[in-house]
Amino acid sequence: MSQSEDVDLAELDKGELPESKVLDHLGLVAGMFEELEIGDRIDEHIAQDFDEREVSVGQAVKALVLNGFGFVQQRLYLTPKFFERVPTERLIGEGVRPEHLNEGVLGRALDDLFEYGVTELFRDVAAHAAGKLGLGSRFAHLDATSFSFHGEYDSEEEPEDGVIRVQQGYSRDHRPDLNQVVLDMIVERQAGLPVLMKPLSGNVSDPGSFPELIDRHIEHLQNVHGFDYVVADSSLYSADHVEKLTESGVKFVTRVPETIGEAKTRIQEAEIESMEPLKEGYRAEECRSEYGGVEQRWLIVYSEEAEERARESARKKVEKEHEEEAKAFSKLTGREFACREDAEQALEEFESGLQASEFTEKQVTRATCYTLEESSSPGGEGNRLKETGVEWLVEGTLVPSEERIARLLKRKSLFIVATNELDDEVLSAEEMLEGYKGQVQVERGFRFLKDPQFMASSFFLESERRIMALLMVMTLCLLVYSALERRIREGLQAQDLSFPDQKGNPTQRPTARWVFESFLGIHVLFEGQRRLVLNMKERHQIILTVLGKRYHRLYASHPR
Repeated sequence: MSQSEDVDLAELDKGELPESKVLDHLGLVAGMFEELEIGDRIDEHIAQDFDEREVSVGQAVKALVLNGFGFVQQRLYLTPKFFERVPTERLIGEGVRPEHLNEGVLGRALDDLFEYGVTELFRDVAAHAAGKLGLGSRFAHLDATSFSFHGEYDSEEEPEDGVIRVQQGYSRDHRPDLNQVVLDMIVERQAGLPVLMKPLSGNVSDPGSFPELIDRHIEHLQNVHGFDYVVADSSLYSADHVEKLTESGVKFVTRVPETIGEAKTRIQEAEIESMEPLKEGYRAEECRSEYGGVEQRWLIVYSEEAEERARESARKKVEKEHEEEAKAFSKLTGREFACREDAEQALEEFESGLQASEFTEKQVTRATCYTLEESSSPGGEGNRLKETGVEWLVEGTLVPSEERIARLLKRKSLFIVATNELDDEVLSAEEMLEGYKGQVQVERGFRFLKDPQFMASSFFLESERRIMALLMVMTLCLLVYSALERRIREGLQAQDLSFPDQKGNPTQRPTARWVFESFLGIHVLFEGQRRLVLNMKERHQIILTVLGKRYHRLYASHPR
């Protein structure tokens, strides 16, 4: 508490005790929710019924978003207890009290989101937010993830139209034993802002859902956000999808699966040394392909970073394979062959099957067999060895194959990016690579959503309708998070300010998560009409300065 904010308990009115509420980073979240006008957009689309509740649907959604950032891992029906700890009116709106945010109110708000259509509503809210932030990008990044459920869900019943099913499917969390749902999401490249989301049943695969999502929303994505290319990982790439996307006029940038025969051949034949430098750490060469009956540009890319990452794993993999082959060779050396030809053939067949080993020396040796012929003389005098035949043995020394290591390292250092944009003046090789690398934005978004401290750590809703709506709320949390990080970084750079990182060093690119952690410990002291914000430091004022007046008001003290 600064000196000007010290509270003299002796001055408090008799019978009135002070009360402290936790503000922390929630003021930043509330401020961005307001700045992007998320609640207003929701309330414009959904009719309000104030006979049933004291808050609007937009305010209820704001409460759910704040709860998602509260890092309390509480069930939905415990949310009112969360708001007993925080300055609810300051964060959500004048006159809003914790008891207004009960399970029934929040549950009905989720029902309203579902009835309107969570994908369509989120699409509008995100488009408005992107416009407010001035974001625009040529690349729309598409990916999917799954969320697991520990509860029991009846997947045998016939599903309602438009309602997902919680059921088993391919698990990205490596928990195939659990029921799950799938979330498809598209983000823009500059801030990683989600612009489209769609909940899906737990057994839906990426290749099955991506083309339909693109086809249905591509016109909106192009017209509103200005996207030229849909970017995805190799799950989008198949002969059927390539053909359908191209026929629909959709331009794509995607990784080519290594399982495709043509891709394997291209990588095997690639000469890294002859590739052209593309940018620091990358070399590449272009070729043409007509996979799926569609003419495309393929960019074969070598990555120094990928090679370094793969170096140790490649050697370990080969050494492990070598150990198994060495054991097999040990058994071979224990066999006895009746003739040289049999031994040589066995050695040749064994060597031809080696994958991870090579001989430094090898040979077939002749072994003479003897038996001890005993003499009848007393004391065994006159015993002698008698030759009984000849056997042939295989001998040699096996070591891990350096050639196998080199081939494996090469394969892991190279990848292929494909596009149906044939004009390299419209999309250069460097832009093509940068577009694909931007896929990390959607991957970061999923890591945020699946953080164990976030709302998504566990689902406790029994209604699939409400699960769909909660997935929209979670994606709104990511939208707010991405927007805050973007605004903070832009503001620091524009005003030539810096924020201390975890080691106390100045940075202009802090993560929003680190800023949130830095705001922990800020409270609001309530006493009568006084509202004193406690524990504000210089680092907090830096963030408020770059974000603006709206955020200053949320962290302002009101002495009287």
